Amino acid sequence: MMKKGFKISNLYLLFIFVLLYLPIIYLIFYSFNSGVSMNSFDGFSINHYREVFRDTRLWVIVINTLILGLLSSLIATVIGTIGALAIYYLKNDRMRKRVLNFNSVLMVMPDVMMGASFLVLFTFLLKIPMGFMTVLLSHIAFSIPIVVLMVLPRLYALNESMILAAEDLGASDFTILNKIILPNITGGVLTGFFMALTYSLDDFAVTFFVTGAGFSTLSVEIYSRVRAGISLEINALSTLMFLVSFFLVLIYYFISEREKKLTDRRAIDE
Repeated sequence: MMKKGFKISNLYLLFIFVLLYLPIIYLIFYSFNSGVSMNSFDGFSINHYREVFRDTRLWVIVINTLILGLLSSLIATVIGTIGALAIYYLKNDRMRKRVLNFNSVLMVMPDVMMGASFLVLFTFLLKIPMGFMTVLLSHIAFSIPIVVLMVLPRLYALNESMILAAEDLGASDFTILNKIILPNITGGVLTGFFMALTYSLDDFAVTFFVTGAGFSTLSVEIYSRVRAGISLEINALSTLMFLVSFFLVLIYYFISEREKKLTDRRAIDE
């Protein structure tokens, strides 16, 4: 019976993976089509990739997207790490749970609702002109909860006896933070950074609400081009975006595996 259940679960998992990845494979396959549509495959060609690399306006948008992603992820990582430390050192358990619940609400809030909220905030309350700054602030805001969730488990895995021993030896708070805490949570901080970067590069809904004239990101640009008509250049561009995202996920995986091995090694040593 368990063997049958195991086979059914594998079949279900395979179905889910096919459902998720088949459209992506279809998109990548036709990005190498020598034709101009996805109605038929006329032959192998990289002409659509050449067109993407020749498009100077598109490369300006790519640079804007990378600057936005790196800057928002860096700021969000700093703020999120400080926030995780503050939550970790909260002595009131009830307050800690409430803060974590608020953090989780931001994670599960629909992107459309979040984008509309930021639109109201920047337009009517803060009266900030729509553009790079509003997109940057929005990306920082939705990236902070991600970093907090990545860093907190590393903090809870800390050996508190090391911190207590350092305090008994007269180490200052800065020394404890610099010599004990930060080296032990570096993996979580890096994971949070790369996850925030992935979310920032892929985000469309929030960015669409808060972007303005003169500034655009890749996701918004792809949406605009699709509305104008399906072009295989969009397939090529989407393929490149998928490869970048996949590369970032691989980095996250290797960092997580490295942290897991280090944790297991410490557990054995103890």
